[in-house]
Amino acid sequence: MAREKKRRASGRRSPLAAVALIGIGLLATGGIYAGASAAVAATNDTSTSASTALTVDDGKKLFQANCATCHGMDLQGSDDGPSLVGVGELAVEFQVSTGRMPLAMQGPQAPEKPAQFTEDQIKALAAYVQSVAPGPTYPSAETLDGKGDVANGAEIFRTNCAMCHNVAGAGGALTQGKFAPSLESTSALHMYAAMVTGPQNMPVFSNLNLNLDEKRDIISYLLYLQDHESVGGFGLGSLGPVAEGLFIWIFGIGTLIGVTVWITAKSN
Repeated sequence: MAREKKRRASGRRSPLAAVALIGIGLLATGGIYAGASAAVAATNDTSTSASTALTVDDGKKLFQANCATCHGMDLQGSDDGPSLVGVGELAVEFQVSTGRMPLAMQGPQAPEKPAQFTEDQIKALAAYVQSVAPGPTYPSAETLDGKGDVANGAEIFRTNCAMCHNVAGAGGALTQGKFAPSLESTSALHMYAAMVTGPQNMPVFSNLNLNLDEKRDIISYLLYLQDHESVGGFGLGSLGPVAEGLFIWIFGIGTLIGVTVWITAKSN
């Protein structure tokens, strides 16, 4: 009997084994639950995005509610807004996604501000305008990839764009309260859109003026400037000799005058 009791005592499991088994069970259950929840969430997201996709009819309703007052129900324009015939979806995407439209108030130039519509709404609005008044559309991904000839793009930009936007794309003032905006944070799509739609005071550069390869080179040059800081020290707004001369006059000449006054006071 003593041997049998000893054998039974030695065959008992440790309390830690039960704790370990419970822990493993909890971890397995939690993993299965987490995986199932993620799968359900992914399914819900897919169904939600599919259900919220906007159509051309939705774009028409958005246009009638927000744009027709100025541009007319038939896109022919009015005394308060220009015709949209032929502007195409690319112009709509540019103007609305940059917040320039809808216009808050009349002025020399529509300022950039936060967009008032979601991305899906903007696409639907652009698709409606394209269906009624076709015009420039989205370019290929290759045109916007930033892998063009940067040196050639810089030369073309200096020849055709720098007189308004500055050679470094920093922007500049024009006449009658108008201005060329800075390109330091402009996306590749909006660079292309500006060239082919001519927003505000900018001329339209068709393929007869600048072909697709040249447009790609310009975009590549501007993207290069965005990714590479000036190696010459302080950029001073990249405004050229005016800012540099003002800096030298104020700080350089000012420092010399200060030193001269200090030496004179010291000698006295």
